[in-house]
Amino acid sequence: MEAFSPFSPDWAESATHASEFCCPQCGAESRQAKAVWINRRSPVYGADHRRKWQEFYHCGECATPWWAWSSDRPPSPYGTLDDDDDRELF
Repeated sequence: MEAFSPFSPDWAESATHASEFCCPQCGAESRQAKAVWINRRSPVYGADHRRKWQEFYHCGECATPWWAWSSDRPPSPYGTLDDDDDRELF
């Protein structure tokens, strides 16, 4: 399955909205998913005027399909270019 395919996979149709950014059934993290699909056809704009997408995950631990907003993704442990420390490097 291509994560950026314009066509949703069959398993995404029964996905449930996760209140936290993990599998609502077993608590597995998104990186443990066996398949991922991002619904880029229908972005939503938040209160901060930034786009967010539905990210669908097919859990690799319990096979539960779930989705969450891209804006709910926790920060990366690897940091981002927006970190203050990175700005000092440039």
